[in-house]
Amino acid sequence: MDVIKCADYVIDFGPEAGDNGGEIVAVGTPEEIVKNGKSHTGRYLREYLKM
Repeated sequence: MDVIKCADYVIDFGPEAGDNGGEIVAVGTPEEIVKNGKSHTGRYLREYLKM
């Protein structure tokens, strides 16, 4: 999460792993990712961004 929160742009694949993944769930800055309700990454990233 420390690396992701510093990224200029994030492409989040999911929504799960393996056969349940492979779709683009969210794209954008880390701040945009945390606003996407479908992104598991965004849910955990929110804690690191203190939002």
